[in-house]
Amino acid sequence: MIRLKNEKQIAGIRKSCKLLSAMYRELVPLVKPGMETAEIDRWARIWIKKAGGRPAFLGYGPRDNPYPAAICVSINNEVIHGIPGKRKIRDGDLVSLDSGIELDGFVSDQALTVEIGKVRPDLHALNVATRECLYKGIAAVKAGDRLLQVARAVQRHAHSRNFGVVREWGGHGVGFDLHEDPQVPNYPHGPNPRMPNGLVIAIEPMINLGEGGVEVLEDGWTVVTSDNSVSAHWEHTVALYGGKAEILTEALDDLSGGL
Repeated sequence: MIRLKNEKQIAGIRKSCKLLSAMYRELVPLVKPGMETAEIDRWARIWIKKAGGRPAFLGYGPRDNPYPAAICVSINNEVIHGIPGKRKIRDGDLVSLDSGIELDGFVSDQALTVEIGKVRPDLHALNVATRECLYKGIAAVKAGDRLLQVARAVQRHAHSRNFGVVREWGGHGVGFDLHEDPQVPNYPHGPNPRMPNGLVIAIEPMINLGEGGVEVLEDGWTVVTSDNSVSAHWEHTVALYGGKAEILTEALDDLSGGL
């Protein structure tokens, strides 16, 4: 069931989203070669707590294997849900950061892929195209139109650049909880409801340099490409109200490196 939001509730979600984007603006410049991914998680936990929020990712998921961090750090062939640990970031890496904040009962969700130092031209092209896929999807959010036009816009642009689209994971409703209905796939399949005013969704293309196939590691969380190719991930929280789509999280394009 899609849980629509009123103007006051969207204002609360917007506040959470602005806080999350502010966190990224401080965090991303700190992400450097030689940094352990666990350091990113520690920093994010402290920042969110000081800002008066709660890490929406920490403890999320099944009771027997909840997500153990405040932020996902996915490097190169890791698509999403990379668990921070002792792995060190290297020059030339693509590092995807994905996090959410609960603030006064409202939840935000945003991701971006950061280019570390000098990356290969094909990796830069992948990152640019993935970000473009995100904005193509957002442009397709129109009141009364069907949800899967978002998926078509994402897939069409990725395939026009000869990149693979991850099919097993995609976007989702957000705002009251981290994951709500509807599912927002990155290729057209599944339910295709009309998009009403009050809809709040996270649109998040996950695009691979190779094919779109993925698998989950033994930790139960980290999703990697099946062919070991590099992946990129961008995400915004978007509200549809008054017939228009509003990006509630802020643009972070200038933080990625080279976009």
